[in-house]
Amino acid sequence: MSLDRAVMLFAGAMVLLSVVLTMYVSPLFVWFTVFIGLNLIQSSFTGFCPAAMLFRSLGVKKGCAFE
Repeated sequence: MSLDRAVMLFAGAMVLLSVVLTMYVSPLFVWFTVFIGLNLIQSSFTGFCPAAMLFRSLGVKKGCAFE
């Protein structure tokens, strides 16, 4: 699995987790969803993604988006 796909998988899982937490734990978890969305937007403009840095340090091979 490439770094790009690992980041997309992680982001999607976090969005789904935040929706479940919002529905079953507290409506305030919607802010977690907002944070994830803002992080995705800023990483599309800047190329800086903390999740990509983490996965790269774990040895996931590079893709074309996060070089």
